[in-house]
Amino acid sequence: MTTAPLRLGIVGLGAMGRHLLTTALEHPEFVVAHAVDLSPSTVAALQKEHPGVSFSTSTADVIGAEDVDAVYIATPPATHAALVVPALDAGQAVFCEKPLAVSDADAAAMIKAAEGKAAAVNFSLSDRQSTRYVEQAIADGRVGDVLGVEIRLTFPVWPRAFQADATWVAGREQGGFVREVFSHFAYLTDRLVGPLEPVHVELEHRGEASEAAAYGLMRAAQVPVQLTGIAGAAGPETYEWVLHGTKESYRLTAWRDLFVAEGKDWRPVELTGELGSEATRLTLFAQAVRGDHSPDLADFAAAERVRQVVEAFHR
Repeated sequence: MTTAPLRLGIVGLGAMGRHLLTTALEHPEFVVAHAVDLSPSTVAALQKEHPGVSFSTSTADVIGAEDVDAVYIATPPATHAALVVPALDAGQAVFCEKPLAVSDADAAAMIKAAEGKAAAVNFSLSDRQSTRYVEQAIADGRVGDVLGVEIRLTFPVWPRAFQADATWVAGREQGGFVREVFSHFAYLTDRLVGPLEPVHVELEHRGEASEAAAYGLMRAAQVPVQLTGIAGAAGPETYEWVLHGTKESYRLTAWRDLFVAEGKDWRPVELTGELGSEATRLTLFAQAVRGDHSPDLADFAAAERVRQVVEAFHR
């Protein structure tokens, strides 16, 4: 029996919203019913590019709309609760961008609304082949005892070029690279090692903008986890996550390049099959909407654990 595509509504058409829009338009599990942004110029431009899609500036065309089965939220994190809660209460499934929220009250309302519902958060490392490979290496005992995790992030410019129009990303209230980038690697560590517990975490600011530096010592299942993050440094952008084991260690760079060391030297891990993308996470989301939730799709509970450690840096 053929299953009808899910009718998807999109709220927020910045960099991530536009990317998922084009992905969903080609995805066999979805038809884009409506797409919404508060910017009339953004809506007008995208309407010209995609004349077959209904665009508007009213969130009411998506949130709670009878012709929308599932909603993708790609708005600033401080606005998530006001969109996610009524969508879930109306019976719509929700795929939300990270971080889950900024405030404790918003996060609690979202967690409560999501009970028993199809609700997920878009962590880009959740279904990556590299994530599953290291997860299996730990389960098989190939890693041995996990001794520690190191996370290193550097940005010559913050916000990054593709986020330049999202002014909130540069601010302290809901932006910064700890929320935007470290949260992905916090999720990865939470999943593979255990929930993170802050020991000493700190941000440094220059002026009123978001953090210029972040450093922290955390624990995950009694394993030390270290973060070093710097914005404004000369050189290339760096995204590095290293898991140190007694038998094997793993290094993930540039989001998907995986290396292993059994001795002194790193060698690349040859990954086969689908590497993981917005398209594959949409497939997992569709499965969750139909009642089959994959562990490779982050739920609200995992996102809340990540949010707690991320916001510890800001307190």
